[in-house]
Amino acid sequence: MITNGFMYIASLTLFAGIVASLERKYKETAFFSYVPTPVILYLGCMLFATFDLWGGADVKTAYQIVRGHIVPAMIFVMLLRCDIVKIMKMGPKMLLGFFCATLTIMVGFIVMFFFMKDGFPPESAKTFGALAGSWIGGTANMVAVQGALDIPDSAMGYTILIDNINYSIWVILLLGTVPLAYAFNRWTKADTRLIDELGTRLTETQKKVRTKIEAADIALLFGLGFMAAAISEYLGAFLSPKLIEMFGKSDFFSTNTLTIITATILGIICAMTPLGEVPGSSPVSVSMLYLMICLIASRANFKELADAPYYLLAGFFILAVHAVLMMLLAKLFRLDLCTCATASLANIGAVAAAPVVAAAYKETLVPIGVLMALMGYICGTFGGLAVAKILGMMAGM
Repeated sequence: MITNGFMYIASLTLFAGIVASLERKYKETAFFSYVPTPVILYLGCMLFATFDLWGGADVKTAYQIVRGHIVPAMIFVMLLRCDIVKIMKMGPKMLLGFFCATLTIMVGFIVMFFFMKDGFPPESAKTFGALAGSWIGGTANMVAVQGALDIPDSAMGYTILIDNINYSIWVILLLGTVPLAYAFNRWTKADTRLIDELGTRLTETQKKVRTKIEAADIALLFGLGFMAAAISEYLGAFLSPKLIEMFGKSDFFSTNTLTIITATILGIICAMTPLGEVPGSSPVSVSMLYLMICLIASRANFKELADAPYYLLAGFFILAVHAVLMMLLAKLFRLDLCTCATASLANIGAVAAAPVVAAAYKETLVPIGVLMALMGYICGTFGGLAVAKILGMMAGM
C-alpha cells in the first residue's frame, strides 16, 4: 500500500501520462475510438482504490492540497481559449442554436429529476448539477461544480458513468442524422447559406493564429494558472464570510464556489488580452484535467456502482427531453440540422466532439464547432450550479 503523499501523486500522474501516451500512439484503433482516455483513467484508478493500493493520513493530505489548487488553475487555463469577441462573431443564429441546446439540456435535467428523484440518494441534486456542468461545458466544468459544491468523490461514480456512456451513444446517434439534413432543413425552412459563409470566414481567420507550442508557452501557462488559482482562493476566502453575513448561508457563497467563479471570471477576462493568443492552453488544461480525474477516481469504489442501470436510464431521459425540445425550437426559429447537432455536441461533448459532427456536414464548419464548445466552457460551471440549485429546491434541500 502507498502511504507517502508524494508517491501517491506521482503514481497518479504517471498513470495519466501512460494512458494518454497510449491513446496518442494507438488512437486509430477501435479500442480508443470507443473508450476515451477519461474513462480509462477513471476506471483504472477506481480499480486501484477498490484494492486499497493507497491510504493513510499523508495520502489524504496530499489529495486535499493538490485537488484544491489544481481545479481553479485548470479552469483559468482552459478558458484562455474562450475569447468572447471571437465567439460573438458566430452571429445570432449560431448563438441562438447554442443557447437553445443549453436551455433544453437544463430542462431535461429538471424534468428527469421530477419523475425519477425518489430513486436517488439525497446528494443526487448536487451530483446531477455536476453532470449538467459537463453536459453544458465539459468534464472540467463538472470537476469545477463538484469542487464548488464540495461533493464527495464517492458520489461521483455514477456521474462519470453517465457522462461517458450516454454521451458516446449520443455522438453516434447525431452522426447518424447527417443524411437526414436535407429533409430536416426543409421541415424547419432553414437557410444554410449563412452558416456556410461563416464557416469559410472563420477557417481563413484561424490560419493566421500561431499554433506552434514552445517551452516558454508551457511555462507561462502553468505560472498563470497557479497564480490565478492563488488569487481566486484568496478572494474566495475573503468574500465568503462577508457575503454569508449579508445574504445568509448558501452553497453559492462558500469559499469553494467563490474560488471557482473568480477563476472563471479571470479566465474570461484574460482570454480577451494577448494572453489568449498564447498556444498550449489546451494541452496544459487537459493535463491538469487528467490528474483531476485520477484524483477523483482514487477516492471512489466499484462497490458503490450497484444502481448503474437506473442512472443510465436517467441520462437517456435527459437526452430524450433535450432532443424533443430542440426539434421544436428548430422549427420555431428555423434552425438547420447542422446548427442543432453541433450545438448539442458543443454542450454535451465539448471541444472534442463538436468539431467532429460539424465536419461531418462540411469541413469548413469545424471552427464553428470549436467556438460553440468554447462557449460551453464559459457557461458550463454557471449552468451546472444553477441546475444543482433548482434540483436541490425540488428535493427539499
